[in-house]
Amino acid sequence: MTTAPWHRGVTVWLCTVLLAFGARAATGDPDLRLVQARQDPKLAQALQRQGSKVAAFCAHCHGENGQSSKPDVPNLAGQQPAYLLEQMRQFADGRRRDGFMEGMIKAMSVDERVGVVLFYAAQTLPHRPAADPALAARGQQWYAKVCVRCHGADGRGDGKVPRIAGQQALYLESTLARYRSGAGSRTDPLMAANTRLLDDSHIEALVAYVTSLK
Repeated sequence: MTTAPWHRGVTVWLCTVLLAFGARAATGDPDLRLVQARQDPKLAQALQRQGSKVAAFCAHCHGENGQSSKPDVPNLAGQQPAYLLEQMRQFADGRRRDGFMEGMIKAMSVDERVGVVLFYAAQTLPHRPAADPALAARGQQWYAKVCVRCHGADGRGDGKVPRIAGQQALYLESTLARYRSGAGSRTDPLMAANTRLLDDSHIEALVAYVTSLK
């Protein structure tokens, strides 16, 4: 597997993370723990404080408070916690492949996983108006055709359907292109079916619209 340049630069840092967390496998059910946290505000606050410490390690790639500074790395701020937990599970069991992410997530306990997703869910993204309103308007038309049923009118998703509003443009473009082509280990039949309806100009317009959503 080819290692991206920004991954190679943090190899030593990842080793430090693994030592800091301890090479302990997650035990228990993160989904159940998330439900417990939602029913118990004190537990949720305690886990979120724990998650903020874990997020300090994630900030190297995903940015301070989940606001990524790298156009090909997704924002995590405001993301659906159940979606983030599912992506962690997929990295840990190999359904999504990234050596860096796999190693870090496997080293996290259940409470750390739940805490960090609660922390990111509580963060906000600054609004970025569309640089090209006409392009975004065309994207809105395509969004209504192929995206709104799952991601919602505001692009914030629900449960295990991710928030895409305000997401990084390059990340969105490459993700949509991969779903359309079927390349890579990340697959989803519904996303594959919908993205086959899009050419590059449609994706460009969609991204212009989605990145402008609050």
